[in-house]
Amino acid sequence: MDLNETISRRDVLRRTGMGFGSLALADLIAANGLSAEGRPHFPGKAKHVIHVFLNGGMSQVDTLDPKPELTRRGGQMLPFQNLQTERKTGVALPSPFTFKQCGESGTPISDIFPHLSQCVDDMAVIRSMYAQLPNHEMTLMLMNTGHQRLVRPSFGSWLTWGMGSENQNLPGFVALCPGGLPVGGAGNWKSAFLPGAYQGTYVDTSKTDPKQLIEYVSNDRLTPKEQGAQFALLQTLNARHLDSRPGEAPLEARIRSFELAYRMQTEATDAFDVQQEPEHILKMYGEGPQNRQLLLARRLVERGVRFVQTWHGNMQPWDSHSNIKAEHRKVASECDQGLAALIVDLKQRGLLDETLILCTGEFGRTPAVELSQNGGGAVAGRDHNHWGFSLWLAGGGIKGGTIHGATDEFGFKAVENRVSIHDLHATMLHLLGFDHERLTYRFAGRDYRLTDLEGEVVNAVIA
Repeated sequence: MDLNETISRRDVLRRTGMGFGSLALADLIAANGLSAEGRPHFPGKAKHVIHVFLNGGMSQVDTLDPKPELTRRGGQMLPFQNLQTERKTGVALPSPFTFKQCGESGTPISDIFPHLSQCVDDMAVIRSMYAQLPNHEMTLMLMNTGHQRLVRPSFGSWLTWGMGSENQNLPGFVALCPGGLPVGGAGNWKSAFLPGAYQGTYVDTSKTDPKQLIEYVSNDRLTPKEQGAQFALLQTLNARHLDSRPGEAPLEARIRSFELAYRMQTEATDAFDVQQEPEHILKMYGEGPQNRQLLLARRLVERGVRFVQTWHGNMQPWDSHSNIKAEHRKVASECDQGLAALIVDLKQRGLLDETLILCTGEFGRTPAVELSQNGGGAVAGRDHNHWGFSLWLAGGGIKGGTIHGATDEFGFKAVENRVSIHDLHATMLHLLGFDHERLTYRFAGRDYRLTDLEGEVVNAVIA
């Protein structure tokens, strides 16, 4: 192409939209024997995922898993030795919240979720989740990548690698978190040994101006014509550079990131501007960054983004060690209205059937009171609990109004129809059209998969 030629931004996008990165990706997919990008193994019910991460650890016995026996035994030692968690625990701590059976299904839900309680007939609650360790960093990695110690690709990276994005002008995988990074930082949405183009794109949703949400998305110094010529030159130079370094994955990822960044100028500002929504939609979701980013998640999947992860906040806001009543009520009030609105809004737009919503923390919390480090001074908080916890799913082929599995009578350990993180991932991939045992990537002489060597589909929660 003659760089003196007058071209429009639309021309550049058309000429570079299937650039070097896309060609190399096609070769990579063929070499690994995976179904081509955008072609799952079989017709899936879901096309998109919104993962609502209540990071820090939502207490199951205060939200989705009421335990009358815990109330009756309040202040007493449990009739068995307390299971080992990160810190010492003491007597039974009854929930300070009231549970009510809601919807036609009669699903019990805590009064800290007054809006979400109206949507239980669209939700499947799994009460029998379990993990391996009561540690934030490792269990966050397990929930996101299927492995708690080694760096592995995140769920969003696996999904966008397998399915691609429906919108080439936006990232296929977006991570939203107000005020900074969660524990583990960008490791929660890395692509690891998958091509770098499939890493999640982080957005700080504490900002409200779309141009601040995505820094440097527009160029205020060059006209579109000048920028088009500059980008065409950059692509030519990158092509020459890549020709002399075939198979250089980091370089390939960088070229694709340049292409995406250029294309994002045409759509990103619009997608991230929630103020374009009508007033009644803004009121339905409510105020605050947690509710606002749930509306943003809907706008992104509506535009073809494949995987959106919304984090409640930086560090671990649901980590209620000292005062479960005050702390859990506060964080629940920050997202309850938006969670309900997300389900209702997707449903009224005909998008709930194709959008799988997962709402979870990395683990649960103990039914016994947490003690101070020296074993005394009981407070009103709960320690981390990986032995048993709850989460909920909705849309995307999920059987609404369902309760699956159970913990013991105090809510400490999953005892009935236990579900591991690998089982959860296998189920989600199944709803998206993938056999989790066949979604593999060869790296360092081994075929890797999200579910490692485990995982069973939980058919009981599938419609």
